[in-house]
Amino acid sequence: MLFDPAETFIIHKLQAELPAHLTYHNVNHTLDVYSAAERIGLQEGIGPEKMKLLLTAACYHDSGFLIAAEEHEEHSCNIAKEALPGFGYTQEQIDTICGLIRATKVPQLPNNHLEQILADADLDYLGREDFWPISDKLYQELLFTGKIRDKQEWNRVQLRFVEAHHFFTQTAISTRQKQKELNLASIKLQITHQN
Repeated sequence: MLFDPAETFIIHKLQAELPAHLTYHNVNHTLDVYSAAERIGLQEGIGPEKMKLLLTAACYHDSGFLIAAEEHEEHSCNIAKEALPGFGYTQEQIDTICGLIRATKVPQLPNNHLEQILADADLDYLGREDFWPISDKLYQELLFTGKIRDKQEWNRVQLRFVEAHHFFTQTAISTRQKQKELNLASIKLQITHQN
């Protein structure tokens, strides 16, 4: 499997072709998820072969936004199915990658350890100190696409989302849970100030 060229191909495609209004689901998010997946994967003791599949899935997981936001996980999987054979990936490897991509769909229902790692990497920012600037990018994107009307609605949506979310891996729980709880308290504070 030609991991580096497969990665370079999709990153360049995302940089060149994603619409500008995607202030959250852009190449920066993809690279952020890649880096979180690598960090969690290493701490969770993933071997080199599985790591390549995990990181390939991280690169391709939101490529479906090139086609549409709705059902983007399936679009991402189709892009991977189309591109990856040309980089020497086997059908079995591509099936694993598609499983990983589907594990990022909300509500997250990962079926195995590798899928848990990518699910946690995709929402790693929920438990980080840069939560607010990143969540603001998602707010701008959803506002532009008409999915939410204003900041008040956004704060309520965020509150429900963060309250329902849970990390799967020991690494994410030990490194991100505490800050996630602080971020949650801070969302509640925003809502209190609105009322």
